[in-house]
Amino acid sequence: MDLRRQPPRRPTNLGVAGIVGAARMTDKARAYNAETLDDFVYGKESGLDMRILKFLGISADDFAEAADENDDASLSKWMLAQGNKSSDEIDEFNRKELERIPADRKHKRMLEERLAKYAPGRTDITTVLQSIELDDWGCYWQVDLSERPPRSARSRDIAGICGIARMADKARADRAGKIGDYVFGDTSGQDVRILEFLGVSADAFQDAAVNNPNDIEIGEWIQENTDKTQDEIDEYNQAMVNRGPDETTRERFEARRQEVAPSRTDINTWVALQDLDDEQSYGIVDLQRRAPRSPYNTDVNGMVHLARLIDKGRAFIGNTLGEYFYAEDSGIDRATLGFLGVSPADFTDALKKYTTDAEIQAWLKENHQKTEQEIQEFNKKMIGMGPENERYKAMMAKMLRKLGTDRTDINTWFAMMDLDDEITFAL
Repeated sequence: MDLRRQPPRRPTNLGVAGIVGAARMTDKARAYNAETLDDFVYGKESGLDMRILKFLGISADDFAEAADENDDASLSKWMLAQGNKSSDEIDEFNRKELERIPADRKHKRMLEERLAKYAPGRTDITTVLQSIELDDWGCYWQVDLSERPPRSARSRDIAGICGIARMADKARADRAGKIGDYVFGDTSGQDVRILEFLGVSADAFQDAAVNNPNDIEIGEWIQENTDKTQDEIDEYNQAMVNRGPDETTRERFEARRQEVAPSRTDINTWVALQDLDDEQSYGIVDLQRRAPRSPYNTDVNGMVHLARLIDKGRAFIGNTLGEYFYAEDSGIDRATLGFLGVSPADFTDALKKYTTDAEIQAWLKENHQKTEQEIQEFNKKMIGMGPENERYKAMMAKMLRKLGTDRTDINTWFAMMDLDDEITFAL
């Protein structure tokens, strides 16, 4: 979970093991593992986490590992087995945490400041957990769409349904008065279709989005307020992402495409056009919306993987890298940068300074020149690179299983990356 853009679940959420604070600690552990913890603290740095871990007899490191390897249901079973606590013991732990009030000057002052900032006049917020929840809500519910675009309609971050994450971002921005050029609810054709599918009103959805800045918790609200089956959701997602112009909208679609990207004749769906418009409007590369360029692409400097590396680097700079790895975290990136003789830090700095492929290519030729023969040899080596031992063969097999494919012809890392991109962004 990326806690740079949303808070963890409420401390009162009992969705993991039925224990107060466990769902919140789970989100933080996963963010800790992904290095997206932001200003939150996990484990020994958190008083609530340490009380939960001590109660169950689990170390912070062991819990972080278990949170990464298990979904919520499996993690709950593991925690209860490790802790071996009775229902009465869990109920008593929960009661103490729910009733805990700030006991020292520091936490009393924090509660006072949060009340003054986010809920002036409220007298019903008195406990430590209420203070935490108020701070999470106050810090995250407002979305500013003048600074960044809403998430792609392709995103299934909320309840596994396309379009809801984007609509939630717009709903919060609209309530905050920071929606910019976007529209929400009844004035958005896309939102109207989503709301009709869910069977909820724009006002009810907006209230839920504002009150639940965590994706999982607004997803729970969606599940409570709609009766759609998984088959219906899958069919809807396919239709949403692949919807193109019909006879009545073709002229409007083409006019908009000409305005956004006249050379992109490959853009033939509303979501693809919307994503491209968002990226270009904010000057970003968002790899939560689309894949980076293929590793086989040689548009920049005649080198394989370099165009892909540039896309990932620009996404890294904009905090839109998604599930991809960049520079030191990627073996292929390290090999490419090593061949060029460029450090990850210097390459990232160059991406910040130079905004186009042509400028990056000119910078490389001036400072890190390679001969045509060297580039050809590098390309041949990289294209043919595959798992070199049993460990890496097992890793590739695991990646293929995760993608849900039984392809036996995938035996190079480039082929693996292309297939991963194709499956990840296909609906």
